[in-house]
Amino acid sequence: MRAAQVREFGGPEVLVPVVLPDPVPGPGEVLIDVAYIDTIFVETQLRTGWGREFFPATPPYVPGGGVAGVVAELGPGVPEEWRGRRVTAYVQDGYASRAVAAASALTVVPDGLDLLPAVALVHDGVTAAGVLELTAVAPGDRVLILGASGGMGTLLVQLAHSRDALVVGLARGTEKLALVRELGADATVDVSAPDWPERARAALGGAAADVVLDGVGGQLGATALALTADGGCFSAHGAPSGTFATLDTQEAAHRDIKLFGIADVQFPPPDLRRLTSYTFAEAVAGRLRPVIGEVFELARAGDAHAAIEGRGVVGKVVLKV
Repeated sequence: MRAAQVREFGGPEVLVPVVLPDPVPGPGEVLIDVAYIDTIFVETQLRTGWGREFFPATPPYVPGGGVAGVVAELGPGVPEEWRGRRVTAYVQDGYASRAVAAASALTVVPDGLDLLPAVALVHDGVTAAGVLELTAVAPGDRVLILGASGGMGTLLVQLAHSRDALVVGLARGTEKLALVRELGADATVDVSAPDWPERARAALGGAAADVVLDGVGGQLGATALALTADGGCFSAHGAPSGTFATLDTQEAAHRDIKLFGIADVQFPPPDLRRLTSYTFAEAVAGRLRPVIGEVFELARAGDAHAAIEGRGVVGKVVLKV
C-alpha cells in the first residue's frame, strides 16, 4: 500500500511517501480501501517531536487517525453485510491507502453524504459536538469561540448557532472573519487587534460569555478566561499556538467557572460512534457544513502539513488517496 511516513522529527519535509505491506484484518476487524484521510493540527506538532508526554511516537511512523473509505476485506467473525459499506473509522497509521479497523468502531456514512465531508467530521465533528454537550450550550447563551475559522471552529460556530446561542467568533483577517459570519456567528472579532478583549466583550453585548470555547491555547486562551462569566464554562481543547492555555485555576474556582481540557474530549468508542452519527445526520440535514480549504494527494502529505502550519488555509486540510 501507499503511505506517508515521518522518517524523523522535523519540518514538513520529513513526511515522505513510502510503499508498505498491506495490513491484514484480524478477528473482528475489516480492511478499508481509504478514499480520504483527515488531518488535524496536532499531527503537525507531533511530527516535530512536540507533546510526546501526551502522544508518544517514535520515527519512522505513519501518522493519522481518521479515514473514510469502503470496506474491502473482512477478518474472521465479521458479518458479510459490512463488505462494500462506506464508512469512517479511527485507525492507527491513517496516512495510507489501506487501513485496518475494528468492525465495532466503524461508523456508516449515510446516503446523501459524500466521503469527503464525512472525513472532515471524523475528529473535529466529534470534538465539536462533544464540547457543546460538556458545556451544555443552551438557547440564549453567550458563546465566545477562539479559532472560529479553523476546521473545528467552523463546526462549533454552526452547532452553537443551531442551539440558538449568541455566537461571537474570533479569528484573524477579513477572509476568515467573513466565513465565520457566513456560518452563523452573530459577531466576529479580529484577534490581531491589540484591544480584541474589549471588542469581544462589546460584541457579547457588554457582558461576559457564558461559554468560552478555546481552540487556540497559549496566551490568547489565557486572556479569554477574564471574558468568562461567573458560573460559566471554559473549554481549553486546542493548542495550535504551541501550548494549551495556562489558566488561573484559583480564579476559576473563585468565580465558579467550570474548566474542561483535552482529557475531557477523549471519548469512549460508544460515544465516538454516537457523536459521529449525530454530526453526519446534521450534515445530511443541511445544518452542518464542514469547510474544506484544500485537498492534497497522499504523496503530498508534507505539503499538506506545510499548508496547515502556514495558517493560510481557511477550514480543513484533507488528504486524498
